[in-house]
Amino acid sequence: MQNFLLIVGLAALAANLPFFSEKMFCFWKMKAATKPFSLRLLELGVLYALLAGFAYFFESRISPVHSQNWPFYVSTFALFVVFAWPGFVWRYFWRKPGI
Repeated sequence: MQNFLLIVGLAALAANLPFFSEKMFCFWKMKAATKPFSLRLLELGVLYALLAGFAYFFESRISPVHSQNWPFYVSTFALFVVFAWPGFVWRYFWRKPGI
């Protein structure tokens, strides 16, 4: 159960990360004043792939890894996007422009 909560907690953190930082992956400063939405989506996809790789590695350390088909990855990405909803709302609905 603790392993599951660790993965879900990391997923919630990683899903909101693109919306709370103007830096790319929180490390690289952008030339533009604000990060475009397309880069935020790209960052969201890369963070999903990194988290999926971490979960695969974690599962392989505990037990044999179960093979998954495309519906599994589509549904977990959809859940990852749902986790990103608070960051999206904060960035585009609650914040005043220019802050």
